[in-house]
Amino acid sequence: MKLYPHLFWTIALGAVAVLWIYGTIDAARGVPKLASLGEAAPLNDADCPSISILFAARDEADKLPAALRTFLAVDYPRCEVAAVDDRSEDATGEILERAARDNPNLKVVHVKELPGGWLGKPHALQKAYEQSNGEWLIFTDADVQFRPRLVRRAVSLAVKNGWDHLTLSGHTEMFTLGEKIALTFFALAFLMGVRPWRLSNPRSRAFVGVGMFQLIRRRTYEAIGTHRRLAMEVVDDMKLGKLVKQAGFRSAMARAGDDVSVHWHSGVRNIIRGTTKNFFAFAGFSLWMVGAQIFGLIAMCIFPWVALPFVHGWALSFAGIAVGLAIILDIGVCVELQASPAYALTFPIGALIFVWMLVRSTIVTLWSGGITWRGTFYPLKELKRGVV
Repeated sequence: MKLYPHLFWTIALGAVAVLWIYGTIDAARGVPKLASLGEAAPLNDADCPSISILFAARDEADKLPAALRTFLAVDYPRCEVAAVDDRSEDATGEILERAARDNPNLKVVHVKELPGGWLGKPHALQKAYEQSNGEWLIFTDADVQFRPRLVRRAVSLAVKNGWDHLTLSGHTEMFTLGEKIALTFFALAFLMGVRPWRLSNPRSRAFVGVGMFQLIRRRTYEAIGTHRRLAMEVVDDMKLGKLVKQAGFRSAMARAGDDVSVHWHSGVRNIIRGTTKNFFAFAGFSLWMVGAQIFGLIAMCIFPWVALPFVHGWALSFAGIAVGLAIILDIGVCVELQASPAYALTFPIGALIFVWMLVRSTIVTLWSGGITWRGTFYPLKELKRGVV
C-alpha cells in the first residue's frame, strides 16, 4: 500500500516532465522561425505606403510627451498620427493640442462623453481610425516609445512576407526586483501559452496582438469590422489578432528588440493592480477557464519545484527535468528581456505572482459585479455579451 502514493507522484511528475519536454522542443523549433526587424531591408521612400499611427490617451500627462515625440520623429515619408484624448482630467489634452500646432501631421480628437455600449479604449481607437487616411494602420499606446527606424522596417517586413497583420514583441523596461521577477515569468508564460510561431499556419488557432505595436492593412481592419467588433472587449489588443486570424487573413509576430519599448507599470504591486481588469477578461469571464489556468500553472510551474526535495527515484528525475527545462527556457527569456539570467531561479515565485493575479482579477471582478476602467464602471453582464 505504501507504494501507491509514490507511484501517483511519479506518474504525475512524469506527465509534467513530458509536457515540459514537448513544450521545449516546440519552442526550440518555433522561436528561431520568428522574424526579426533587423532582417528587414528598409523600404525606399517611393515604395512606402501611407501609414497612420493611432493611439488613445487618458490621463497620460507624465508619459505622453516622451512617447509622442517618438511617434512624430519616425523615419517614414507618408506618416500621420491620430491621437484621441479620452476624457482626460489632467493635461493630456493640452499636451496634444500644443504638439498639433507644431506638427500638421498630428490630428487630435477629444472625447468628452462615452456613448453606451462601448469601453473607453476601443471607442477612442475607433475615433482615431475615423480620422485617419493611411493604407496601413499602427495601433499603439500612449506610453510606448518608437525608434525612428521602427515603422519603415516593420512595414517592409509585412509587405515582403505578404502579411495583413503584424504585431511586435519589444523591450519592456524593468527597474525593481519585483518587476523583473514578475515580467520575466509573464513573458515566458505568454510565449508558451500563445506560441506565436504558429500564427502563420492557417490551420492553427493561435492568435496574438501586443498592445504596444500592431500593424494592420486598412482594408483588413475594415473587413473584420474595425473596433466596433471590439466595443465591449477588455483585451482588445489580443482580440484584434483573433479577429484577423478568424477571418482568414495572414497574421504574424516579429521581434523588435528595443526598437519599440514601454515601461508597463512601476513596481510589482502596480503590475498586479494594473492587470486586475485583464486576467479574468482574457479567460472570457469563465470560472472554468480560470480554474483550468490556475491548475495548469500550479501543476507545471510550482509543483515540480516543491516536490524536488521530497521525492526520489524516477519521481526525482521527472521533477528535475521539469525544473531544469523551465530554467533553460526562462534564461532565454531573461536574455531577450535584457535581465540577468539569474532571474530564471525566481521562476516559481513569478508563477505564484501570476496565480495571484488570476485569483485577484477573478475575485475583484465578481465581487464588484464588473470592472472599472478609465474612470467608468462596466457591469459584468455587458462585458460577457461583448466577449469576442
